[in-house]
Amino acid sequence: MQTTLRSPVTFKGQGLHSGRPAILTLHPAPANHGVQFLRRDVALGIGAVPARFDAVNQSPLCTRLQNTHGVSVSTVEHLMAALAGCGVHNVRAELDGPEIPILDGSAAPFVRGIFKAGIKPLNAELRAIRVLRPVSVARGEATAALAPHDRMHIDFHIDFDDAAIGTQERSLSLANGAFARVLSDSRTFCRQAEVEAMREQGLALGGTYENAVVVDGDKVLSPGGLRHDDEAVRHKMLDALGDLALAGLPILGRYTGYRAGHALTNDLLRALFADPANFEIVTCDVETASRLPGSGLHLSDIPQVA
Repeated sequence: MQTTLRSPVTFKGQGLHSGRPAILTLHPAPANHGVQFLRRDVALGIGAVPARFDAVNQSPLCTRLQNTHGVSVSTVEHLMAALAGCGVHNVRAELDGPEIPILDGSAAPFVRGIFKAGIKPLNAELRAIRVLRPVSVARGEATAALAPHDRMHIDFHIDFDDAAIGTQERSLSLANGAFARVLSDSRTFCRQAEVEAMREQGLALGGTYENAVVVDGDKVLSPGGLRHDDEAVRHKMLDALGDLALAGLPILGRYTGYRAGHALTNDLLRALFADPANFEIVTCDVETASRLPGSGLHLSDIPQVA
């Protein structure tokens, strides 16, 4: 069945790119509401922004949603990953500005907040998107694909020149609390040279060594080093789950990313939904629901970091 939160929960921090203070409050929502953002700092009636793949205004640095009035919400991927990974389907997310707080650069603070609020079952059938045939997209050497599978599974491969990251790959089924346990505490990462270039363009103004893993060649500049030897690829998988959650329903399919990013995953969802023969909407029985992200999740699965 569908779920929502038992009570509101608030997160305070700063936007990664704007550097502005940001306050986000997640509120319970009724069945079939889905996830929707509401900007409280804009004129009444124009602040609702749907968490949908077709509302994405593609950006290379984050996932940005924009409504028909031009009102946007940026850096939604970590929150969306936390909601999907915890199996929360209906939320009204109110915020006081254009960007979600970055917190520690991972999804773990959101996961802990969701658990603090509690997850409430709703008396409504849960539906999912079952991938029926392979779909793939590419940009240069980067590729992203979805293939039929009986659960949400992610395979990812990255390849960076910096020795601190290098080549990494990982494969993971997202059932049985795996998102919280394996991926949720992995932080966003970047190269020191990229930080300097972004700041010259007025971007990444809220980025610090505490909310991102910053590398320079073979050195990790962030205090405390890495949380995992393969933290970078784990974070790319976290991002992919958050971007896939913009499908609007859980996905039963296998995602494979090779050097993929936010825009390419959005391209993939657009390609998936462009042809009705690629997928079907199914009502989840107990067995199917048990294979979705968030199933079998326990508080003990959540890493105690940050």
